[in-house]
This record gives sequence, C-alpha cells and structure tokens, in this order.
Amino acid sequence: MATFQDYYTTLGVARTATADDIKRAYRKLAKEWHPDRHPPHKRDEVAAKFKTISEANEVLSDPEKRKRYDSLGQHWQHGQDFRPPPGGGPGGYRTVSPEEFARMFGGAGGQGRGGAGGGFSDFFSQMFGDMFAGAGGAGAGTGRGRAPASERGEDAEASIEVAVGDALLGGKKPFALRIAVPCATCEGEGRLGRRACPACGGLGSTQREQNVELSLPKDARDGQVVRLRGLGEAGDGGPGDLLLTLRLVPDDVYRLRGDDIEADVVVAPWELLDGTKVDVAVPGGTATARLPAGTRPGQRLRLRGQGLARADGSRGDLFLVVRLGLPEPLTERQQQLLRELGQDAGPVRGGAAR
Repeated sequence: MATFQDYYTTLGVARTATADDIKRAYRKLAKEWHPDRHPPHKRDEVAAKFKTISEANEVLSDPEKRKRYDSLGQHWQHGQDFRPPPGGGPGGYRTVSPEEFARMFGGAGGQGRGGAGGGFSDFFSQMFGDMFAGAGGAGAGTGRGRAPASERGEDAEASIEVAVGDALLGGKKPFALRIAVPCATCEGEGRLGRRACPACGGLGSTQREQNVELSLPKDARDGQVVRLRGLGEAGDGGPGDLLLTLRLVPDDVYRLRGDDIEADVVVAPWELLDGTKVDVAVPGGTATARLPAGTRPGQRLRLRGQGLARADGSRGDLFLVVRLGLPEPLTERQQQLLRELGQDAGPVRGGAAR
C-alpha cells in the first residue's frame, strides 16, 4: 500500500491550473531545487525534494496521467494510502516489479542515474506503471538514439567571472568551473518518451566540475565565448569542446564603463601641487601618464585606445581617476603637519554630500 502523493501541493498550483501554470511552477521549482545548485552536504536532502517535484510535473504535465490522477476523487486528501484496484481495475493499474521500474526510470531498483532525481515513488509506479509496460530499456521512446561510435563527444557550456584587470592585461588564470553537459540518461532530450527525464528534471543537462587554466585572449571582452578544444564530453570519435562565456566583473582597481574602463591612480596631495607622472599597466606593457599641476582629486584622464577590445577590432579607452593617498605609516612630524594644515583649511566635501 503506497502513500498518496499530492502533486498539486508539491508544485504549489491549484487543481484548476492550466498547462502553462504547471510548466511555470515546475521550471521555477526545478531551478531552485536542482542538486547542482546546492552544497554537497545538502545534496541528499535536496535530491529527494527534486525527485518529488519531477514526479509531480511528470503526472500533471501529461494530460492522460493527470486525468487518471484526478479520477481518485476522495483520495485527493494528502496522507491517505493508495491501493490500486484488485486485478488491475479500471485503467489497468498494476504494481510494477523493481526490474521494470528500473527499466522505466533508470538505475537499479528504481534509483535513477546521475544522482539527481532517481526513480519515482511507489505510488507513481502502482498508478502509472501500466503506461510504460513493454517500454524496454531506459532509453526507449526517446527522440534520439546513441551516437554512432565514430562521433565526437558533445560540446559543453560554462561561464566564468573574470576580473576586468585580468581581462585587460591578459595572462593565465586558473578557474574551477561548473560545466553544463547533456544529460546521460535522456541524451540531452529532457524527456524519456512521454515523461520528463527524472535524472535532469527535464532540463536536458546536468553539471560537472572542471578545473581549467585559461590563457585569456588579447581581445577579451564581456560576453565573449571562448572555445577550449577537447574539454567537452568524451566520445568514441574524441572529446567535444568547452564553450566558455566570459563575464567581466570589477576588481579593486578596474571597472567597466560601457566600452571603456576606469582605473584608480593614487597620488599624494603634494604631488598634485607641481604635477607628477604615474606608470600605468596597459595591454602589452606600461604607459606613463602625466598629471599636470593643479589636477584635482576625482579628475579623469583619458588614455585613448588602451581599454578593452571591441567586437569591431578597435579598442576602448582607459580613464584614470585621480585619488589621494597618504604614506603608511605617517611619522609623528607628518601627523603634526597635517593637523596644522587643517587648522587654516576650508571645509572639504566628498562622497554624496553637497
């Protein structure tokens, strides 16, 4: 006797929900509860929740299964036990064996492959098992068979955050990536026959970790896709490639301003009295920028063509923002001089004050 599963409560939708309502609810929950989005110590708990969400979607997104489920009538109440009608009863309900269940959902004893989802509940197998009778292997009914032995592996996709300064100056950087790869259970289709794949929850992909040392291209820019050959899925004809999207993020010095970059340069107050020169790292080397006498804190100086590469092959500009700094540590004499300076100074305004 199996425990009744309230699929509508699981997805958080009304019994009158439309197909679109169910699809939206499932996609939101599947993203929230996918095991790959949670730390390892919570994976078992999250995988169990993910499995119940996938099972609810499997039933409510299929008109035939939903009709059969809704016919329970008095068994709608959560927590009641469900016993299939004797001898199969209306609709041909029957209890499937563990072997049949494994063929339907993948893995031994109904435990799905891939660690995300696994087999569905006893309630599901008792109520809907006959719909899959004679389905054969776990891949039966899928829209795509195994790739020929000579085909290379599938390409994988991932994105990484790259500091703007690293993208500007180049070099090699190590990254730990979570790579999206086609689901091995459904071969990237997201479904097994008429049901959502329990291993990937219908997403068509799972994730794996990959350590990569990336040589940043000289034309690195936000949103650029870099192809790393041979780092995709394995295949009899050789591995596929990894398509890596670069997402640029600000660091302690550099930040994006449209197609251009801003960088802070810190100078001492007395260096602005008579002007000074500062060395700035730029693509391919170092540039020397001259700060004329009277330069004010916060002023921006333009270095043309020293920013990030653009899609058309040109380069943006690098703007230097002047900031004031003091030696560390200050001597007692320097501290005293600053106090004396402040005695006769007018008010100083900064930040958001007006």
